[in-house]
This record gives sequence, C-alpha cells and structure tokens, in this order.
Amino acid sequence: MEEFLPLRDRLNLETARISWAELERFFAAGKVIQVAAELDLVAVATHFAEDNSTPIKGWLQTGQLHMLTDATAKHWVQTNPQNLWAVVAAPWVLVQERPAP
Repeated sequence: MEEFLPLRDRLNLETARISWAELERFFAAGKVIQVAAELDLVAVATHFAEDNSTPIKGWLQTGQLHMLTDATAKHWVQTNPQNLWAVVAAPWVLVQERPAP
C-alpha cells in the first residue's frame, strides 16, 4: 500500500530517530549529510529523491546542508544525543539534530 503514497508521504513514514551507533558506519563511508534544524527534514529528502538541485545548492551555499563534520561526529560520540532523526535519500543518509522538547 505504501507504494501508492506520494513520495513525501513515503519518506515521512521512513523517517525515524536514530542513534549515533547506527549512523557511525554511514559516516565512516562519507554518506551522512547534516540538515539544519530549521529545515523540514522530509522536504529536504524529497528534493534529494526528486533530484531538485536548485534548493539543495542553495542550502549547501548557506550552510544549512553539509557533510557531517568530524567535530560533530566526535561530539555525538561523547554525548550520544537522543534527538537525532534520519531518512535515507540514497545514497545519502540525511540527519537532523532536533531541539530537545
């Protein structure tokens, strides 16, 4: 039934909390892109999946999207944040640290 849903809805269903331990291997492979908290993670993933380069380039230029840095990875190893959300837009894993409630 999910295959009949619009892409954005399917990606929303595939978005989930993730631990650093689960992300670490994707980071090691250079596949993790960090999404700024002010962006809609599912909207960003939809643009990736649809290969809409214009908004993606804009977000990259403003720094709202970037490859996960070593410094952030080290911080996450130390703090094990519980507010990481991720969605796959192959070959990338898009991750967002959301503000604590």
